[in-house]
Amino acid sequence: MGETEQRPTAGSRLGAQENAGISTLEHGQKPPMTPPGKLVSIKIQMLDDTQETFDVPQRAPGKVLHDAVCNHLNLVEGDYFGLEFPDHKKMMVWLDLLKPVMKQIRRPKHVVVKFVVKFFPPDHAQLQEELTRYLFALQVKQDLAQGRLTCNDTSTALLISHIVQSEIGDFDETIDREHLAKNKYIPQQEALEDKIMEFHRSHMGQTPAESDFQLLEIARRLEMYGIRLHPAKDREGTKINLAVANTGILVFQGHTKINAFNWAKVRKLSFKRKRFLIKLRPDVNSSFQDTLEFLMASRDFCKSFWKICVEHHAFFRLFEEPKPKPKPVLFSRGSSFRFSGRTQKQVLDYVKEGGHKKVQFERKHSKIHSIRSLTAQPSEQHTEVPKQSSSFAYGDDNDAAAVQSCRQGKELKASTEDTGQHKSPSLKKSPKEGRKVDGAVVSTVEEEEEAAKDRMQQNRPQSQQPSTGSLTGSPHLSELSINSQGGPSVANMSLSPNLSPDAKQSSPLISPLLNDPSCIRTDDEEEVKRKRFPTEKAYFIAKEVATTERTYLKDLEVITSWFQSAVSKEDCMPETLKNLIFSNFEPLHKFHTGFLKEIEQRLALWEGRSNAHIKGDYQRIGDVMLKNIQSMKQLTIHLWKHNEILMELENGIKNSRKLETFCRDFELQKVCYLPLNTFLLRPLHRLMHYKQIMERLCKHYPPSHVDFRDSRAALAEISEMVAQLHGNMIKMENFQKLHELKKDLIGIDNLVIPGREFIRLGSLSKLSGKGLQQRMFFLFNDILLYTSRGLTASNQFKVHGHLPLYGMTIEESEEEWGVPHCLTLRGQHQSIVVAASTRAEMDKWTEDIQMAIDLAEKSSGPAPELLASSPPDNKSPDETTVDQESEDDLSASRTSLERQSPHRGNTTVHVCWHRNTSVSMIDFSIAVENQLSGNLLRKFKNSNGWQKLWVVFTNFCMFFYKSHQDNHPLASLPLLGYSLTIPSESENIHKDYVFKLHFKSHVYYFRAESEYTFERWMEVIRSATSSASRTRALSHKEPHAY
Repeated sequence: MGETEQRPTAGSRLGAQENAGISTLEHGQKPPMTPPGKLVSIKIQMLDDTQETFDVPQRAPGKVLHDAVCNHLNLVEGDYFGLEFPDHKKMMVWLDLLKPVMKQIRRPKHVVVKFVVKFFPPDHAQLQEELTRYLFALQVKQDLAQGRLTCNDTSTALLISHIVQSEIGDFDETIDREHLAKNKYIPQQEALEDKIMEFHRSHMGQTPAESDFQLLEIARRLEMYGIRLHPAKDREGTKINLAVANTGILVFQGHTKINAFNWAKVRKLSFKRKRFLIKLRPDVNSSFQDTLEFLMASRDFCKSFWKICVEHHAFFRLFEEPKPKPKPVLFSRGSSFRFSGRTQKQVLDYVKEGGHKKVQFERKHSKIHSIRSLTAQPSEQHTEVPKQSSSFAYGDDNDAAAVQSCRQGKELKASTEDTGQHKSPSLKKSPKEGRKVDGAVVSTVEEEEEAAKDRMQQNRPQSQQPSTGSLTGSPHLSELSINSQGGPSVANMSLSPNLSPDAKQSSPLISPLLNDPSCIRTDDEEEVKRKRFPTEKAYFIAKEVATTERTYLKDLEVITSWFQSAVSKEDCMPETLKNLIFSNFEPLHKFHTGFLKEIEQRLALWEGRSNAHIKGDYQRIGDVMLKNIQSMKQLTIHLWKHNEILMELENGIKNSRKLETFCRDFELQKVCYLPLNTFLLRPLHRLMHYKQIMERLCKHYPPSHVDFRDSRAALAEISEMVAQLHGNMIKMENFQKLHELKKDLIGIDNLVIPGREFIRLGSLSKLSGKGLQQRMFFLFNDILLYTSRGLTASNQFKVHGHLPLYGMTIEESEEEWGVPHCLTLRGQHQSIVVAASTRAEMDKWTEDIQMAIDLAEKSSGPAPELLASSPPDNKSPDETTVDQESEDDLSASRTSLERQSPHRGNTTVHVCWHRNTSVSMIDFSIAVENQLSGNLLRKFKNSNGWQKLWVVFTNFCMFFYKSHQDNHPLASLPLLGYSLTIPSESENIHKDYVFKLHFKSHVYYFRAESEYTFERWMEVIRSATSSASRTRALSHKEPHAY
């Protein structure tokens, strides 16, 4: 017998590697057992109209076949899809994943099973893979052709124009007419061809991935999107159609929706013979009966519809797969059917964890190159409009050679060169890209971990170059979103779980310094070095002064050097403002440069790098601190000016668009790793650090110690300075935080008003007609805002509504709504139902909201109305919260990238969104006090060596540098949501002073040099990984006036 001819498979057409499938199972879960026995061939029709044959054992359950198809396509989010086939009565039914395939498909040789979309999410940006969105786009195209997706001519033409753009590229009238003549997307297409081409002309430069995104953006707003009609009759015998969607059960007359029963209103679904029954929750305001009854064509039709309703409810409303019912001892009553598979929440969490690799794939119908495969990250999780990326390199000019060598063979090619092949090229695998944390372009540690794993699998010569790997989801940063800042060295990586397609250029992460194998330090080398230095606690306290002073000096240089240099090149800032800022910061920088030099000289003597240590004259630090703190008091006049500097800069930004743009662009530079106005507060924060250090030193010394007297005197001096400036600093921090939040919000113009105080921000689920929808809440002392992640390139949060706290009540309502950790907030004009992720989160929100309500009640009256630039959606919990758009607005969504300006995508607000947590103003205040710098050894879970890094901890985040001399961080690790522990014996970390950071599947080990530094790192990191409960209420008697 000859060899069988190799036929191209669907996977090979989509660019998938053979045997490289990705299971849709949870991490660590084993695939279903494949029963031995005779194999049966099943024909599957894909969404690109090709047919593939899969061989499965006769007794295999449906899940084996479903997983085989998903693995064949390398489809991570396969749970949105299902297998549909005609049963023995020619009725289209869904393949049950728990039952054996052969018990459902009786004659497989004569049946073609269709692989189609089964669950349509409310927002296509929840689809976190470009491949998934591409398959959804094919489903929309198929529904248009079959007449299932009905809409007016304008919407139809706009949909088809995006399909054409993805298939043939930019508009060309001759090519367009030829293509439309050969391809019929809808019946009677000829009447719309001019309109289609008119829309297509406006899509210039749009990639296929962007076209998919925009296609789904338009389609999801159509009434018939994802709808399959099931004929039925009501009690009066009127012919209607029933359908099920992510929101609940819908009733249509023809193609017009006449009623909807949201999941929140439905208490029970059942069927009895041909009757489909919906039992509603009691509602005094509703005219509906308690139980609604619909008559369907047959029992099989009725049961089939009931099954799909059960599956939709479980997929969109439950947190995890329902457990099977226990088998009855004697008699069974009712159906044993249950939903099998992951819920949407589990799918989102799985992709966020990054437990998969991105794969190449090819668009069958596209005649143009698609630049790269994107993920819908971060995030973390929820929707992003397509964003562009730009190539950038890490390091200064002297790193250029290393960067260039790393790029060879690894950087993506964005050109569309003619290779002589008529076949459309596959999407290239996207390398990792850096992320920007609070304004700085950095990579994330999770990306390095993946790169480290890749290097371990390579041979020796290859391992000398850092591997860029593939663009994988980060668990805590949920997803990547990419913004173009228009320059070769600036990019903005946001944490979004749903990356939208918009990268016209790939942007590889190249961080040779961070991944350089030469940075790996051997254990022997560390031990030898450790034995050379003093071991007393006072020495390490003095060393902490030096290490944190280095970071403080670098922060001052952001203003005195980098910001001043940038301002001098642009005519955007008034001379008075320039003089105010730099005349007050330059004396501080000059003084602390000398202060640091004096501390380092004392440490050198203490460490024995001169003969002075023999006399013991220099094994102390109190005298140096006292001398410099006394000198520092002369600089108090400059510290008092910081309030004026902050206010004048914000007023200047408010009054000058040019200055606003300049400051925003400066924040996007790598050196500005925190918000700009945070650097303006650094001198005040530093005074608190001196006070804390001197308190630890005085506590350590016995009164008889030679350094005790100077240390106590220095503590008294610095305590006096802190007490004088403390009240002013609290007001400035609140002022700074309000302006920082203002940058993250759209739809509100007067967030910063006299007397308003920020209390807490965080992610909660809001109960609406579409079920639990993730929303970002912002609590102030007079009002509660709720927002959603905007569908814009700016990564901002759109205000949906607000509740004045005056007259509000709060109560737990878990039993009423059947939702864990649920609260009902009842305002004077509106009520909303929210759910927290954990009981602890609920308690924090309850405590803070109740405290804010009490403050509002003591005030003179209701808060002033917010001036919203777009109307908020003040809707009841049972109403839909998805914004509706008119037909005229549909085409406008195409230009969102042009209208929106870049925005930082990885602020604390975004981290809270993706990690489903919250942060209070008290947490921010504690974070200001808990800042630390120094060298640490870092090790990944699966790596062998330890890498020495300079680490700065501030603003709930660890920033990593190769050395303290670097001007900007190479990577960052936001710690909100992480757990801090000590390695167990089973982890085989046989070293001293090691702590472990863990979030979902990501584990990092860090090693300190001494017991003191180990305890200090544990102390400051614990302040970020476990937010504090409220220990004090904001005083209403001391409003933050400005």
